[in-house]
Amino acid sequence: MKFRPLHDRVVLRRISAEEKTKGGIIIPDTAQEKPQEGEVVAVGPGVRDDKGNLMVLGVKAGDRVIFGKWSGTEIVVDGEDVLIMKESDIMGVIEN
Repeated sequence: MKFRPLHDRVVLRRISAEEKTKGGIIIPDTAQEKPQEGEVVAVGPGVRDDKGNLMVLGVKAGDRVIFGKWSGTEIVVDGEDVLIMKESDIMGVIEN
């Protein structure tokens, strides 16, 4: 991806939701909620504190994260739909 976010911003790719229920019923795209789970694609360098020191972000490319339902801004980069948001909109990292 040829996009580098600035400051404390993060670029995410949504991880697609299940298209079937546990009972096998197929859910149409129009009825599905947008997933709140994503994979970090790119991160900014960080934000500066009051003393001018660079504070590095707590997430890195490749991390799977959970974010708020209405968080971020949807953009298209290199033909791919991604989200860009501040690191503070990320609720946590999913660890294996």
